[in-house]
Amino acid sequence: MSTETLPPAVAVLSPKAWTERPGETAAASSGSSWYWYFAFFFISGFCSILYELIWLRLAMAQFGVTTAMVSIVLSTFMAGLGAGSLIAGHLVRRYAQRLTSRPLRLYAAAELLIGCSAVLVPLELRGGRFVLEHMGGSLSSSGYYIAAGFWLACSLIPWCACMGATIPLGMFAIRSDRRLESRRSFSFLYLANVFGAVAGALIPLLFVEIFGFSGTLQLGMVLNLAICAAAVLLASRQETLNREDERDAAGAGTASPALRQMAGSGTLWLLFATGLTSMGMEVVWTRQYTPYVGTFVYSFATILGVYLAATFIGSSIYRVWSRRHSSDGSLIWLFVWLVSLIPLLTADSRMGISSGLRVPLGIAAFSGLLGFITPGLVDRFSEGDPNRAGIGYAANVAGCILGPLVAGFALLPHLNERYALVTLALPWLLIALWFALARQPGPAKQFSVQRAIACVAILSVSAGLVFRTQSYAEQAPDAQVRRDSTATVVAAGHGMRKMLLVNGVGMTILTPITKMIASMPLAFLNHPPQNALVICFGMGTTHRSMLSWGIDSTAVELVPSVPKLFWYYHADAPELLKSPRSHVVIDDGRRFLERTTAQYDVIVIDPPPPIQAAGSSLLYSREFYAAAKKRLRPDGILQQWFPSGDLATTVAVARALQESFPYVRAFVGIEGWGIHFLASRQPIPNRTPAELAERMPASAAADLVEWGPFPTAEQQFADVLKKEIAIDQLIAVDKDVPAMEDDRPVNEYYLLRDGWLTFPASH
Repeated sequence: MSTETLPPAVAVLSPKAWTERPGETAAASSGSSWYWYFAFFFISGFCSILYELIWLRLAMAQFGVTTAMVSIVLSTFMAGLGAGSLIAGHLVRRYAQRLTSRPLRLYAAAELLIGCSAVLVPLELRGGRFVLEHMGGSLSSSGYYIAAGFWLACSLIPWCACMGATIPLGMFAIRSDRRLESRRSFSFLYLANVFGAVAGALIPLLFVEIFGFSGTLQLGMVLNLAICAAAVLLASRQETLNREDERDAAGAGTASPALRQMAGSGTLWLLFATGLTSMGMEVVWTRQYTPYVGTFVYSFATILGVYLAATFIGSSIYRVWSRRHSSDGSLIWLFVWLVSLIPLLTADSRMGISSGLRVPLGIAAFSGLLGFITPGLVDRFSEGDPNRAGIGYAANVAGCILGPLVAGFALLPHLNERYALVTLALPWLLIALWFALARQPGPAKQFSVQRAIACVAILSVSAGLVFRTQSYAEQAPDAQVRRDSTATVVAAGHGMRKMLLVNGVGMTILTPITKMIASMPLAFLNHPPQNALVICFGMGTTHRSMLSWGIDSTAVELVPSVPKLFWYYHADAPELLKSPRSHVVIDDGRRFLERTTAQYDVIVIDPPPPIQAAGSSLLYSREFYAAAKKRLRPDGILQQWFPSGDLATTVAVARALQESFPYVRAFVGIEGWGIHFLASRQPIPNRTPAELAERMPASAAADLVEWGPFPTAEQQFADVLKKEIAIDQLIAVDKDVPAMEDDRPVNEYYLLRDGWLTFPASH
């Protein structure tokens, strides 16, 4: 994730102290100015992360929950930040002397526009969905991504550019005020911005639970407008600089020959490397730690929060350290290489580390070191010049854009998580060697004994981390492992104890429930079924049961590697996949519904567990059911499997179904857990178990009883029908719970109602 500045960092507890060097003095009023700037960029960083996280989620709801779409959104966001910083720095350098308004008013204008984006971006995203939906089947899958990417770029980049422009505009305002020391202004604003980002990664999760996404965005808008008003007020109170001072401040952007030499010798490449490796490693960390922290929104927030908080500490140390030092020392780069490998150890399940400590112990040291290095690089490169700060930031953002793409599409599909991490860390080893051998002047090239011992020790420890640790997938020698850009998939176990793990989290088991998911709605139909749609392939059991009815079955699966393991769970899988009635589509289930023109007799949904998984509400919401209803025949039946959940989530799903369909029935699963929801636009008949069994082909009846627990299909149906729950009675349990909606994902945001930091089990 990004902030309005470079990836990691945060703020200092005493802004005035950080900006003054020994021997420097400042007017008494300058201290209050620093606090104002600190507050501006703290709040701005908070809002930036808030917008990024919510816009990403809204884009997923409108355009699909796919790896490609997530990459497009994040890359677009980062590109806007970089473009805004670069353009703003250039414009400040070129037109500052002609400026008649206070520089702080320009910053206020940027915050005003950012506040407007909170209202306009959701409208733009909904407009894009409307346009693409009406283009429908005229677009291929790649064409859809191109069109969606273009729309997202047009929707997000202008607003993100305003976010990126705040740093050079803030630096310009500081440089224009003679009372303020500006040479290290970038790191000061960077600290405040990332400190706000730490809060923005965690606190908005509570707001979403209370107010939903729309209400939380409106809160962000209020904060941005407050910054705008305060900045205008502060600008009106500042003393006016004379034209000569303004000319001096604007002209100070000319870089010294020393700075140009530094840029030519690698500073921009180092900034690129910090963005590339940090953002790329975040993708790898997510896969490494998912078996321990789960797939909840709070799990991802934990990784992001630790990353930013550690950067805060590193950047704070830099602000204090840089008052007396100007060189980092060459060994620091070797330490970056070493600490980047610590996740190999903390993600090894053989290590007796508490799940709650694995993430902070694994990523904090690396994030902290980059938090120390990054603002220092930009400070020395820019020396307070907004134009050069924009150039440095653009180099970093280029790395931030490329890092996730390299990790997600080039490394993880072909390497396990361990070697993907090592590959991303390798540039730091090369940089360390470059600094040790090429950048040391004169006699410094001769290593001291202590330096040599330190290098050998670091390299030895890093070798142990690389070659002696294991990932979770490597610890099951008989398992089948498949990797792609979306996930690492593991098939393991024997007999009825076979398991399907996606990124280390159990997805499903071999159970008669998955057979009932197919047969119950088909048997309740008023006419012989012709086709069915299965959303979420899993082990393929439901798709297999659909085919046993002799009908066309289309199964949609998000993770490409999952259907490739169909054979592991069912011996007849290769033959079934060759059948002309079998169709497997790799896509987001909701996106498929909105793009296809086909009509189905039955649509069944078996979302991946756990019920609180991030993004899972998009398969339980009213908007999802509206899309599914368009693809159901008039008397077709939708079957929603609800595995289990807290009371509020259960009521929210039931209410969403009741508000979407006039007829809804609910039955407890055959094994005594979970709920089969049947929904239709026509009355669902009250058939007896015998009548349901009579409507089944012989092959389907045999399939239904293959795993028991009863010997006949009639007995299987009887066990389920006797456990029917009245939908009105279910909803009446808590009348205050709203229906599940895209804007109110009740299942995913639960901290306030379930207890502070209480994580459900991930399996």
